[in-house]
Amino acid sequence: MVFSDSIFLFFFLPFVLLVYLVFLRGRKVRNHFLMVMSLLFYAWGEPWFVLVMIASIAMNWLAGLGIGRYWEDPKRKKAVLTLSVVLNLTLLGVFKYLMFIMNNLNWAFGLHLPVPQIALPIGISFFTFQAMSYVIDVYRGKGQVQKSFWNVCLYVALFPQLIAGPIVRYETVAAEIEDRHENLAGFCAGCRRFLVGLCKKVLLANNLAMLAENAFGLDPASLSAGASWLGAIAYLWQVYFDFSGYSDMAIGLGLMFDFHFLENFNFPMVSRSISEFWRRWHISLGTWFRDYLFFPLGGSRVKKSRAIFNMFVVWGLTGLWHGAEWAFLIWGLSFGVLLVLEKYTPLGKWMDGHWLGHVYAMVAITTVTVFINVQGDLGHAVEYIAAMYGGGAAWWDSTATMYLREYGWYVLAALIVALPVGPFLQKRLHIGDRAMEAARGISLLAGFGLALTFIVMGGYNPFIYFNF
Repeated sequence: MVFSDSIFLFFFLPFVLLVYLVFLRGRKVRNHFLMVMSLLFYAWGEPWFVLVMIASIAMNWLAGLGIGRYWEDPKRKKAVLTLSVVLNLTLLGVFKYLMFIMNNLNWAFGLHLPVPQIALPIGISFFTFQAMSYVIDVYRGKGQVQKSFWNVCLYVALFPQLIAGPIVRYETVAAEIEDRHENLAGFCAGCRRFLVGLCKKVLLANNLAMLAENAFGLDPASLSAGASWLGAIAYLWQVYFDFSGYSDMAIGLGLMFDFHFLENFNFPMVSRSISEFWRRWHISLGTWFRDYLFFPLGGSRVKKSRAIFNMFVVWGLTGLWHGAEWAFLIWGLSFGVLLVLEKYTPLGKWMDGHWLGHVYAMVAITTVTVFINVQGDLGHAVEYIAAMYGGGAAWWDSTATMYLREYGWYVLAALIVALPVGPFLQKRLHIGDRAMEAARGISLLAGFGLALTFIVMGGYNPFIYFNF
């Protein structure tokens, strides 16, 4: 079940809100109800995999208790932490990476080892990292040990952020699990934020996805540079509006229940460097790797060669976190190369202060993102990128013109929404706060009405982050 499904919008969410806000009183009762509904939400499409998630939660709950028990014994406390990290990574490794490893062992050494066909539980990367966050934060003293299994279960399984984030740190919501105060203002703010995300997902991501699929589905040799660039840009923006829209909806749902999740995107398309882009894109993942991996490895406060090694470790694992394919590894390492160049050459400093930095960042990001749209076929990715830079049929053709005619309005709308146009116009035209708020409200209602028509009509509704 995803947030843009009619079942979620018209049945699941209204039922949960009605029961939670109207019929239930008391924090413990509300938490238990929210936890049960979150488990049902996850089990909707894959009922057996909810047992995997519960096992993960139980394992990390016990690890938290173990750290609390041995708090005054550093060696035992660290041993509990180490064991929990190993078990979490083993769980993730078996379900997400075992087939990838076995296939590559067979290929590299000419073996014929049996490759188990293991279905990937939805959201396992997200809930595993979130569960690890709980144990590590407790170990670091940034959150109290939860003696209640049900509270840890609620933290990990909470349906607004369960299957696609943002990755919520335990320290962010530890206090709110037991002490929060639902109110009308927060609920209304949550509804507005949810609708923003829904419009991003249904009106922009879903329609841009059709342009991207059309372009990537053709033989790259037959594509003009213009058509291939339109397809690549559409795919990048599809990923952005799909995931940022989902994050908006998650943050909005959290506010309805008085949970305050941190922002996950901050207008990444205005970036003038790859470094700035990753400070603005999927913020919860970037800060997770920074705080729980990069800094423990020594970060940048080591000699240059070690710092570069640390960066490649982090970005290689960032790529593999998104998917068990060589294409994802290349995607992650490509960003690692660009980030190293920006940090250790004059490139980054110069681009940060020059308008060409924006062109460089968007061209590089659009190009690298091609790899994750053709996950199993690196040759196709290389051919597609070659077409983008003039190696295809022509620089412009009738296909590119057709794409603009059919999807031009969506591309234009995506450009407007991806940039902070509203604050800019308000400042330049001296629009008052009340007038601006009214304009936002009217636009949001109109967008919501249009999105509902797409949903009711059963339009194209993929969710791309299920693949990651």
